[in-house]
Amino acid sequence: MCASSRKSSSLLDTRTIFCGDNLDQLRKLPDACIDLIYIDPPFNSNRTYEVFWGESKEKRSFDDRHESTRAYIEFMRPRCVELARVLKKTGSIFVHCDWHASHYVKVMLDQIFGENHFRNEIVWCYTGPGSPGMRQFMRKHDVIFWYSNSSEEWTFNADAVRVPHSQKTKANYKPGLIGSGFVEADHLIHAKGKVPEDWWQIAIAPRGKEYLGYPTQKPLALLERIIKASSNPNDIVLDAFCGCGTALVAAQNLGRQWIGIDISPTACRVMAKRLRDVCRLPEDEKLWRAGRGFIVRDLPWSEKQLRKIPPFEFENWAVIALGGIPNKAQVGDMGIDGRIYPVSSMPTRSGKTAGELDFMDVWYPIQVKQKDKVGRPDIDSFEAAMLREKRTKGFFISFEFSSDAMREIDAFFRREHCIIVPLTVQEILEESIAMKLA
Repeated sequence: MCASSRKSSSLLDTRTIFCGDNLDQLRKLPDACIDLIYIDPPFNSNRTYEVFWGESKEKRSFDDRHESTRAYIEFMRPRCVELARVLKKTGSIFVHCDWHASHYVKVMLDQIFGENHFRNEIVWCYTGPGSPGMRQFMRKHDVIFWYSNSSEEWTFNADAVRVPHSQKTKANYKPGLIGSGFVEADHLIHAKGKVPEDWWQIAIAPRGKEYLGYPTQKPLALLERIIKASSNPNDIVLDAFCGCGTALVAAQNLGRQWIGIDISPTACRVMAKRLRDVCRLPEDEKLWRAGRGFIVRDLPWSEKQLRKIPPFEFENWAVIALGGIPNKAQVGDMGIDGRIYPVSSMPTRSGKTAGELDFMDVWYPIQVKQKDKVGRPDIDSFEAAMLREKRTKGFFISFEFSSDAMREIDAFFRREHCIIVPLTVQEILEESIAMKLA
């Protein structure tokens, strides 16, 4: 259960997700207004679900990689300058990196925040399967650079993040001495446990309750440790590359105020759904103003804006706006971009024996086309997909439908007794689709 919402900041619109370029959004924030910043930036700002070098792109030449790294640092530098500006004097920033560019990022952060403000290089270790025929050690760690905005004063709540002593450590001390301040061999044992070292083994649960299918999703426990250690209740936490919203959920859980920024409309809708479902936090303007909800700002709201976003983003926007679940992969979708599950299809059983989508095979396919007018061939392809999947009802989303497409939809119903519901983007934007979803 998430912590109850507190009064929003008088200076900032907290409990707010901003959709857009974080450089633009950061420039709107006042100086020294944020207590804690966590960022996990992607390596390519224009593609939400990819990094510069995916597994299929590892054969780039050194020169190409160097130029890409330079472009990445040039992209990150003005954003980190703004992050330094908005950070309070006693505040901290945690920057999450992997092996691709962490050493370049460290040099940049030293230049912006100051070498003497560097607190820790935290190594987050995890495990997972390797690839057959490997010719190097498996890369199974990320690094998180922690900088304070002052070399003299910063928030660090040691007691909030202590972990239990090992049984071996406890066995080396006599009963009753733990927690008494007893020192033996220059080692102090504390009753509440030890402060973690700078290497953290926090497991990823790829198919656990947290899992959203977001490629760079981080464990909730990882963000909770950072937020507990470096902020206090009702402090303001900022994640300027907030992806699927793990930092926001952790902040809400722990009674902090928060601000999220992401350039992806899909990511903003995913994290909004997560806050509603996990934290039971309503997405409502009136409740937000009363201190009991959250809002999403600056999502694409016009047909003109939606025509300009990348096709993958448009597909995800349309499916999520309809209340469906987008495909995890964008290849081999076989004519189906997402699925929508009616409430009546929810499983009655739960626990380990229930699958992640154990809905007794009751679902409707969704097809999305980012084109001015869907034609007869598009409908024919969707009909084939519906028949292949043995679906009797499906939804097709686009900007408009030709008369030939509408005639084929009618003929398909009379011929196969299958329903295709055509939905325009404008109908979704105007929220006038309730009758068609029935």
